[in-house]
Amino acid sequence: MALRNIVLETDPLIRKTSRPVDEITPRIIKLLDDMAETMYFENRGIGIAAPQVGVLRRVFVVDVGDEHGLIEFINPEITYRSGAQVYCEGCLSLPGKSADVERPEVIRIKALDRNGNEFELEADGLLAICICHEYDHLDGILFTDKAIDGVVNVQPQE
Repeated sequence: MALRNIVLETDPLIRKTSRPVDEITPRIIKLLDDMAETMYFENRGIGIAAPQVGVLRRVFVVDVGDEHGLIEFINPEITYRSGAQVYCEGCLSLPGKSADVERPEVIRIKALDRNGNEFELEADGLLAICICHEYDHLDGILFTDKAIDGVVNVQPQE
């Protein structure tokens, strides 16, 4: 495993649409492992998508610290959305920025795991927020695009 560099919002790559994974190869497995290590490094985040580490593939990982632990998603598809919740989000690719974003309260998502097995997951609360945030990255969408009233908070850099 290895730490990967985080692609920042100023890099045009972060706005591109990711391609599906055609085959789960050792490179995809390494990508999943590296993404998890990068996300966990210095407790930086609760989710990271492949475009954030410079790879335009439909892959992301999340771990919101609940009973699910680390969840890996390959070629995810959100199949159901219900309700609404507002949460102040941040992002590894936009250090020092946060904004209130409205997301679904409940979602269902299907995806492949690292072994190529399809699974479906129903998520609510923070897990639903995190999944939707990372899912957006696969289509080049940042949380600031969805900021309520366009308000983005900027924290002073130390």
